[in-house]
Amino acid sequence: MNLYGTLDLTPAATLADIERAYLRLARRYHPGINPGDRLGAERFRQVQEAYAILGDPARRQEYDEGQHLHHDVVETTIAFDGFDFTAAAQGAEAATFSELFADVFQDATRRAMAHDQGGALELTMQVSFEEAMRGGAAPVSVVRRERCPACGGAGVVALESEACSACHGQGAIRWARGHMVFTKACEPCGGSGRLTRAGCRICAATGVQTRSELVTVHVPAGIESQARLVVPGRGHAGERGGPAGDLYVTIEVASHPVFHRDGLDLHVKVPVAIHEAALGARIDVPTLAGPVKARVPPGTAAGTRLRLRGHGVPSQLGPDAAGDLIVELQIVLPPVQDERSKALLREFARLNPVDVRAHLFDS
Repeated sequence: MNLYGTLDLTPAATLADIERAYLRLARRYHPGINPGDRLGAERFRQVQEAYAILGDPARRQEYDEGQHLHHDVVETTIAFDGFDFTAAAQGAEAATFSELFADVFQDATRRAMAHDQGGALELTMQVSFEEAMRGGAAPVSVVRRERCPACGGAGVVALESEACSACHGQGAIRWARGHMVFTKACEPCGGSGRLTRAGCRICAATGVQTRSELVTVHVPAGIESQARLVVPGRGHAGERGGPAGDLYVTIEVASHPVFHRDGLDLHVKVPVAIHEAALGARIDVPTLAGPVKARVPPGTAAGTRLRLRGHGVPSQLGPDAAGDLIVELQIVLPPVQDERSKALLREFARLNPVDVRAHLFDS
């Protein structure tokens, strides 16, 4: 067992990396979180075993030195049984050395591929502006390869014991390559000579089936568009009992008709009447939590900005770290339809003879 691979690490990992990986995987596969999951319990045992060695500097050094000395050895169960010159040395039986070594390396490759982690899943999820601001749990439909319910992900099912037809109950396969005779353990019966299990027909012995399911994605409050979330273990299940990959969710936040986001700040344009701008007023301003009162100072000009502290985008660091709401005031003239209103405006202009465009011609 590759202890670094068990913890999803490389030999260059630091002690802190090893501890973080152990805590993450131990939480994922702990039997208390996955009751009745035999494969998860076995993975948990492997994670503990790997940490017990790699988490101890002395034992890790011994392991690393042993790996360095033996990492080039290819393990094989094929044994040379000597020569048999009565065997055919030509035609279909006259196999070459390259064919012999192909058997060895194919066997090693099958073992290396067993229990591989499943592939990751990628998808995009759209959320409304309000959902992105308040956060919460959102269901998303995914199509993923899950453990086969018929065989529990093992890829094999139990049978009543019977003699193995591949080796005729001998437990070993004997064959010739030219005049050389070799034997190896029978794969279908595992060298026992008896068949006690067979490949699962439901999943074609892969241990996985494709199905659609709803996965709950926890969206943090204040998330930005194009942020990427990870849901551990909700990708494709690994073949033959291998651990599942992760699900990666890219968030797309819809635009809002009133608010515009800039970092942690929100911007909103609020109309004010001419008399409110001239005389001052307290007006209602929209926020994520509902309307709040804001003071418009007397003599406010168009484009004036007010800052409402803490009424912007929520922060994961707490309420004190939330952004602000920037309110841009826009002066709106009411429709003038009666003569009395027109007369009042003329009187206002007479009493306040100010040239509002004089600054344009100053030189």
